[in-house]
Amino acid sequence: MKINVEIECTPEEARAAMGLPDLSPIHERYVGMMLETMQGGASPEMMETLVRSWAPMGEAGMAFWRRMFDAAPKG
Repeated sequence: MKINVEIECTPEEARAAMGLPDLSPIHERYVGMMLETMQGGASPEMMETLVRSWAPMGEAGMAFWRRMFDAAPKG
């Protein structure tokens, strides 16, 4: 026997129903800090540190990001 249940709700409603915390204030603060840093003139070293924290597999991940940025259209 197979039973399908469909529930229509927003992500916020689903999160509350499952008892998960609302992290939107933390997300908004993080995005705000990122925007302030970018508008304040982020240095290339800061950007490398940021991307390095996102890159899996250490140097192989950094090489992937470098190739992606090099292939991006300049303009």
